[in-house]
Amino acid sequence: MKDFLGYFFGVGAQPEFQNFTIAHFAPIIFMVVCILLIYRLQNKLRESRFEVTLRYVMAFVMIISEMSYYWRLVGKPSLGPNPVDHLPITVCGWAVIFCSYMVIGKSQTLFDISYFWLFSGSIFALITPTVITYTGITRFRYYQFWTEHIIGYIGIFYMIFVHKLRPTIKSAIKSYLCLGVLAVIAYIANQLIGPGANYLFMARPEDTPSVLDILPSNFAVRILIMAGVVTLLFFVAYLPWLLIDIKLKKKENAQVKEQETEKIETVGVSKI
Repeated sequence: MKDFLGYFFGVGAQPEFQNFTIAHFAPIIFMVVCILLIYRLQNKLRESRFEVTLRYVMAFVMIISEMSYYWRLVGKPSLGPNPVDHLPITVCGWAVIFCSYMVIGKSQTLFDISYFWLFSGSIFALITPTVITYTGITRFRYYQFWTEHIIGYIGIFYMIFVHKLRPTIKSAIKSYLCLGVLAVIAYIANQLIGPGANYLFMARPEDTPSVLDILPSNFAVRILIMAGVVTLLFFVAYLPWLLIDIKLKKKENAQVKEQETEKIETVGVSKI
């Protein structure tokens, strides 16, 4: 049992996880299925007497998935649990924490931040989960990583479909400013810690394959490109809601015009 636990909570000497394989797509497919079920059952979920309990369960899973990352490091000294290397300066980590409080309190502010952080930052972790390269499907870290990352999206869509929360332009600005604050903290941490620190992937490309490998190593250019990409992703994340608002506005204008036409016709008939 001791050997099994040592293996299960450990890491491999060689890469065990590969991008764009069944092990990569299976958790994402599971997430999509959960979101579709929430969409189809949204009315039943909203009226269910277990709705509050369900939100607390989601929040519990979110917190445990985040904290178990650190519990594993502390419980297995061979992993090198150096606090400086594992400071809570990650978009994914804070997004899932915000989501946990969001689903409990139905907080619009935390929804605003989490929504844009997930779709502009955590999305990269889904595309190229570089941090689990040495932990495949037989390792704890694989399940911890995917649970932490997909549960945030499930929570966001749960609040959208069941509780009708949605982002606005102000939401995007608020979330962008908060991300800027986190980026400043990450930059300061990278400078203070020195070589080896790479919070928010701002200092350099990662050693393992990542979508961020295309970015140059030059700091100034790297930051400018990252800021541009994040801004674009913020816009893309808000685009569906912008299109919905435009469509509703056109419908509203058409209804007003129709009412005005009917009023004019009614006045004309009365005069006759």
